[in-house]
Amino acid sequence: MSLKRGRKFLNTPGPTNVPERVLQAMHRQVMDLSDPEFLEVSKSCFLDMRKVIQTKGEIFLYASNGHGAWEAALSNVFEPGDKVLVPESGNFSNSWSTMARAMHLEVKTIPGDWRRALRPEAVEARLKEDTKGEIKGILLVHTDTATGITCDVPAVRAAIDAAGHPALLLVDTVAALGTCEYRMDDWGIDVTVSASQKGMMMPPGLGIVAASQKALDVTLKTKMPRHYWDWKTRMEAAHYRKFCGTAPQLMVFGMRESLNMLFEEGLETVFERHRVLAGATHAAVEVWGQAGALYLNASEPRERSVGVTTIRTGDGIDANDIRVVCRDEMMAGLGGGLGDFDGKAFRIAHMGDTNAPMLYGALGAVESTLGYLNIPYASGGVTAAVDHITQAKKTGAGPFTY
Repeated sequence: MSLKRGRKFLNTPGPTNVPERVLQAMHRQVMDLSDPEFLEVSKSCFLDMRKVIQTKGEIFLYASNGHGAWEAALSNVFEPGDKVLVPESGNFSNSWSTMARAMHLEVKTIPGDWRRALRPEAVEARLKEDTKGEIKGILLVHTDTATGITCDVPAVRAAIDAAGHPALLLVDTVAALGTCEYRMDDWGIDVTVSASQKGMMMPPGLGIVAASQKALDVTLKTKMPRHYWDWKTRMEAAHYRKFCGTAPQLMVFGMRESLNMLFEEGLETVFERHRVLAGATHAAVEVWGQAGALYLNASEPRERSVGVTTIRTGDGIDANDIRVVCRDEMMAGLGGGLGDFDGKAFRIAHMGDTNAPMLYGALGAVESTLGYLNIPYASGGVTAAVDHITQAKKTGAGPFTY
């Protein structure tokens, strides 16, 4: 029997659902590079991204994914031989380390626990050991998409300050921006890295970087080979130089509409919607897990991401089987386990353009799949999610946007 009709559900942590308004904004002809209409829209995107990132710093947009934005950040503030400190927080801190090594940076790591957020005191202790100030930067992942864990960025900034260390703080907020609070300037962040395909509700294709004045001053002195990524080139007077050539015009028009939607909803309302949907997902997993075969990877509730939930499977259960059945039979796309979690976890995203019924569909697909695969689970996970959202509406305020 096949039930494969209707729309597919997408609950991967990137790419995420793209709103029809964004798709329609992108469904148009390209235009001359210097057309006033495009220049006006483009300039407004650069300005309004500052509001999302909460910075007065410089914004850079690249025709790339988040990995491209990583490289842009590294190539502008470091040079070969520089030491960088990477607190391990999961698969993506490790991947950023790999890129740094490929660019001939010397990477120092602080081992971490993939079930807990990194410890700021460990960062402080490691920086205090660096009495010569050889560490030039800290590479910090705000939310690791693989583990579903969000770290306390202000606490890490406080640890750096307590150590009295001059290292730059670079933060990857690819999986967090647009889902939870992020205040670049208030939190003392020097470089922010993000991308379009998660909380920004766009297709993959735009890398986003923001640089503080301190970082801009550093880039004038560094000797890392670069041209496409170079901030100095992109800050030249001619606007087309901001893209180092032909601009990804349709992506920029999509970004304009995405920003419009975020501001119309209100960032605080957006964050609350993500908190409620995340809580509903956690409630569902906790019910399923009563049978002993599934559990939330993030062991500390306050450290759980509001954008993605990582669910671990017990011994002998291949998490990839759950994902394949959900995708190919139930028409619901989930994220797989990454790195050390390959085959040991699956992920349900609840970020970007998503609401309660869309989440119910994904959770229902998972619960049905567990039964189909004879994986032990306690029934009632979807009901727990419904109850969580219902209670949130009863006790909350504002429009019912989730």
